[in-house]
Amino acid sequence: MKKLILLCCFLAVSSNWIQAQSKLFRVAVLAEKDGGVHAPFVAAAKTWLAQLATQQAFSVDYLEDTQPITDAFLAQHALIIQLNYPPYRWTEPAKKAFTTYIEKGKGGWIGFHHATLLGEFDGYPMWPWFSEFMGGIVYKNYIPDFATATVRVETGLHPVMKGVPASFEVAHEEWYTYNRSPRPRVKVLAAVDESSYKPDSKIKMGDHPVIWSNEKMKARNVYIFMGHHPDLFQNQAFTTVFRNAVLWASQTR
Repeated sequence: MKKLILLCCFLAVSSNWIQAQSKLFRVAVLAEKDGGVHAPFVAAAKTWLAQLATQQAFSVDYLEDTQPITDAFLAQHALIIQLNYPPYRWTEPAKKAFTTYIEKGKGGWIGFHHATLLGEFDGYPMWPWFSEFMGGIVYKNYIPDFATATVRVETGLHPVMKGVPASFEVAHEEWYTYNRSPRPRVKVLAAVDESSYKPDSKIKMGDHPVIWSNEKMKARNVYIFMGHHPDLFQNQAFTTVFRNAVLWASQTR
């Protein structure tokens, strides 16, 4: 009987150890807290990520502020996802650790939507390094009454765009505009066709990238503008981009 109990204990410990070892990598998700209108999207993203994590054998650690972000914390994670968390309200140690992580390629990064809310907001100054990381842009305006539009892929051979159709529709999005296009400073993967806005809007910027990567940084990184509405997780093109981004950005070069 004792041998049987010991065997069961051994098997349980072994099973837990195998499960722990089978996790290929860890992802840190900096999620917007009390996101208001963005809260449903963040909640849907967490559900979707849990499913992807199970399928691809990685683990996810959630943060709602930047206090835990240090060099030691980031060293444990192959990827950080900025899930609608804005580029302000960061502690100074977190800024320093994150900058090193990106510039030295210690892990990957994916940013969504609110991550380019660059400027002076809520009494916080703009973070100049993050503006340069995003292509030297500053947030200018958005379509408050929303518009449905066509996104056109420009770099179909990039791993993030694998399996994504040449164009796809995104419904009910805010479509931020910036003081200038990031194109000269980043690799544009997709742009929104402003002539396809339904309903039409006067809030336009001309050349309007919505998915891009800053290849000047050693870290694999991609910014995906879309991220306002939870229905995006019913959009196969969007979820394909998200899945590809996680699997690509989590690999070191």
